[in-house]
Amino acid sequence: MANPRARVLLLNPALGPLDYRVDPGQDVGPGSIVLAPLGPRQWAGVVWEADRMPSDAEVGDNRLRPLAGVYDLPPLGAPLRRLIEWTANYYLAPPAAVLRMALSSASALDGARTVIEYRATGHVPDRLTPQRAQALERIGERQGLVRELATIADVSDAVIRGLVKIGAIEAVEVSVDDPWVAPDPDFHTPALSDDQQTVASRLVEAVRGHEFQPFLLDGVTGSGKTEVYFEAVAEAIRQDRQTLVLLPEIALTEPFLKRFAARFGHQPVAWHSDLRQSQRRRAWRAIATGEAKVVVGARSALFLPYARLGLIVVDEAHETSFKQEDGVMYHARDVAVMRGRFEGCPVVLASATPAIETRQQVALGRYEELKLPGRYGVAQMPDISEIDLLADPPPRGRWLAPTLVTAIDETLKRKEQALLFLNRRGYAPLTLCRTCGHRFQCPNCTAWMVEHRLMARLACHHCGHVMPPPAVCPECKEEDTLVACGPGVERIADEVAALFPDAKVAVVTSDTLWSPAKAAEFVNRMEAGDIDIIVGTQLITKGYHFPNLTLVGVVDADLGLAGGDLRAAERSFQQIAQVAGRAGRGEKPGRVFVQTREPSAPVIQALVSGDAESFYAAETESRRSANAPPFGRYAAIIVSSEKLDEAVETARLIGRTAPEVEGMHVFGPAPAPLAMLRGRHRQRLLVHARRALDVQDVIREWLGGLEWPRGVRVAVDVDPYSFV
Repeated sequence: MANPRARVLLLNPALGPLDYRVDPGQDVGPGSIVLAPLGPRQWAGVVWEADRMPSDAEVGDNRLRPLAGVYDLPPLGAPLRRLIEWTANYYLAPPAAVLRMALSSASALDGARTVIEYRATGHVPDRLTPQRAQALERIGERQGLVRELATIADVSDAVIRGLVKIGAIEAVEVSVDDPWVAPDPDFHTPALSDDQQTVASRLVEAVRGHEFQPFLLDGVTGSGKTEVYFEAVAEAIRQDRQTLVLLPEIALTEPFLKRFAARFGHQPVAWHSDLRQSQRRRAWRAIATGEAKVVVGARSALFLPYARLGLIVVDEAHETSFKQEDGVMYHARDVAVMRGRFEGCPVVLASATPAIETRQQVALGRYEELKLPGRYGVAQMPDISEIDLLADPPPRGRWLAPTLVTAIDETLKRKEQALLFLNRRGYAPLTLCRTCGHRFQCPNCTAWMVEHRLMARLACHHCGHVMPPPAVCPECKEEDTLVACGPGVERIADEVAALFPDAKVAVVTSDTLWSPAKAAEFVNRMEAGDIDIIVGTQLITKGYHFPNLTLVGVVDADLGLAGGDLRAAERSFQQIAQVAGRAGRGEKPGRVFVQTREPSAPVIQALVSGDAESFYAAETESRRSANAPPFGRYAAIIVSSEKLDEAVETARLIGRTAPEVEGMHVFGPAPAPLAMLRGRHRQRLLVHARRALDVQDVIREWLGGLEWPRGVRVAVDVDPYSFV
């Protein structure tokens, strides 16, 4: 006899699991996706094993409300349910908040096979309001729901509907159940070097074995890591199993799709925030049924309901953007390993500069290391030289040293391409008044407004607040007294344009490459030789392959070393090593110049000498002596409120009630470095514990016994990467 009741985890993070009545004829079991009543509303949810998800309130059978319906979808598998439980427990998040990431396409639950979308017709009426003109310009050739087009155009829904009425935008019916063409594992098999073939064979063997095994694929930039793990992907396709490839940025998706199509004949299924609702629905359902053989996406793709997962690849696995900084604050690299464990499949962490945490797992024998020590074919690693800015300073008002300028000039004369790297968006990081010294600060955050001269605005990079640069100083009312302090990429681009007026310059940041389509346009221009000099941020350090790019200049190698970040030196080494790896990836040799005021700094010395192992050994030893991750554990407690006194009092309450636990220390509270963010005052505490301590249980019991005002939010960040 079927169980007459079901325990359901609803998509409501404020609630725990609830019990419902299962009516005769409803086929319901663990993992079933259901619709359940809650008050006057109905919520989607998933049926869970009662013994794994205790309910706070047991209700008798006669008082249970019946399920409103059962979706005609494959149930969430046991491995994914175990992953949701583990993620919620480890990162101290509500299970429903984690489940929401698995059911992240609400429209996928709907059985409709078509959806109505809208696109521009090309007809532009004679009389247009400024908002309608803005909408048509920004929409371009894109299509989507009314709400999606309104978001793209930054206008209201009514503006889009008005354009539909006058014929400037038309409705189109889109099928959301079109089948995906399966990639062909034998479409174009590459010729691998002996080293590559050895590594590829080990990965193929692991895929065939259907067993959990984490691998560190450690290969220098340009060594062909992608081609090697593609062989494992091909084996998973042959076995009718699914592969997930995680990328750190959606801007990398388009170049990856092109490489994938060249190898397998067809593109994989993409999953990222730039997809239309209809695209997300089609992809989600294909993943759930097993039709989608290969999925490439950002970190959110990790929680999708794969039917037969046979391989997980985390590309550029060292990247800090795999750490989610709001909502469920998980690290996709670590959760990917846990998903592989629950699914029983190999996990490949690919990187030229692996994180110390990953290296330690190799040292402990938990991860198997596979190395690719040299570049593929005739390509050689670039020569790296430091430029001491104290001995070879740029002219006053400039930021590029004469040695670097000469190298750029020589590169352009050879018809080759150059890249200048500065991890600072905008024109200048600080704008002030030269008369009274007034500094422009965000009204919502304790952060300076950054000037973006290309878009004629001041912007906060933390909350998104923007404003036009004022004509007069708001404090002393003087005109034309505002001055930009320090360089951003736009300022470097201006300097390059002045020095090399005939060169074609491209600024590459998240402001200019904000979608896969924009990234594809940039790649096409580079490959066509339509760009001579790139000026870019960390976005350009990842995964790009341009054979004619032979010179890299790091404008300010010291920038990332400022502040007290635990990983500052490691992150600087990774970023500079990665950006240096963009040079000389083809037949032409590459050169890298690193501008610094501290040429004797260990990071700079390691980069110039190529002695990464000594640098990592020293960094690892300093972490070990400080009992810092991966040898100890950190957890941040962030208290925020719109009222300063509430935030301070709650933080003090948490600090006062900190439990006395052997091997655990609590520091703070103190105002966060970003003491105000998005209009909320912030206080921080830091928990430092020995590795073996189950710090989650301690924090759960500690905070669970406290009460604070409704307007106060208390967030816990386990294994924090950001300390602001």
